Amino acid sequence: MASPKPLKVLFIGDIVAQPGMDVLQTLLPALLKKTNPDFVIANGENLHEGRGLNDELVDACFDMGIHVLTGGNHSFDKHHIFKRLKTENRILRPFNYPKGNPGIGFGVYEIPNRNKKIGVINLIGRTYMQPVNDPFESVDYVLSRIKDEADVLFVDMHSEATAEKMALGWHLDGRVSVVVGTHTHIPTADARVLPKGTGYITDVGMTGSFQSVLGLDIETAKRRLTMLTPQRYKSAQGDLRICGILATLQEDGTCASMDQLLFPEFETTRS
Repeated sequence: MASPKPLKVLFIGDIVAQPGMDVLQTLLPALLKKTNPDFVIANGENLHEGRGLNDELVDACFDMGIHVLTGGNHSFDKHHIFKRLKTENRILRPFNYPKGNPGIGFGVYEIPNRNKKIGVINLIGRTYMQPVNDPFESVDYVLSRIKDEADVLFVDMHSEATAEKMALGWHLDGRVSVVVGTHTHIPTADARVLPKGTGYITDVGMTGSFQSVLGLDIETAKRRLTMLTPQRYKSAQGDLRICGILATLQEDGTCASMDQLLFPEFETTRS
């Protein structure tokens, strides 16, 4: 009997404003053809003008083949999305926000054509961020709820501090399939499989303009830092790239490989 086909999950890092959508619409079809994932997740909290989401952009993401959108500290920035958060289980916001906020923080989804289910959990960190509920206690609770429903488990930990993301990765090693860090928009070079079989990366990076400061127009970012006053958000436009990871999972839900994607890759020498 042939061995079961490995399950592949593609995660796309924070999609930043219209340039992020532009590069996805241009390059995602080729990336999907190249990687042939069974399930696609993306962080969408920066979709609308760099802060929050709207219905049109959410629908465009689903139309491109993204199955689930995760969120972060900007999930609630655009109040028009609140109604959609209450009714759409394919949009997640961090579970460990206080009760009463719209939306859900985890879900279990059918994987197309695979007769398997994936549990996706969205968390947010507390270090250098808002004092939300404990992400460690929160994820333990979620796992107690869904571990018997899902064949594989995927966690997006949206956090400022690398130490907090790494600690959560070790906390979940052997208990979930993959832990990805998001929020800082800079891809880290530590994609790996932890000793008990959990795929891990501290930060996937962003999808958008890299001729920027984290997707923000360079001059606007400089004014923020030098003037110390609020500046109107202006997204950058040049050097568009997709950051992501492709996790290949074994039949028991453990991670066989964790491949980092940067599409197109950076040039490391000056032409």
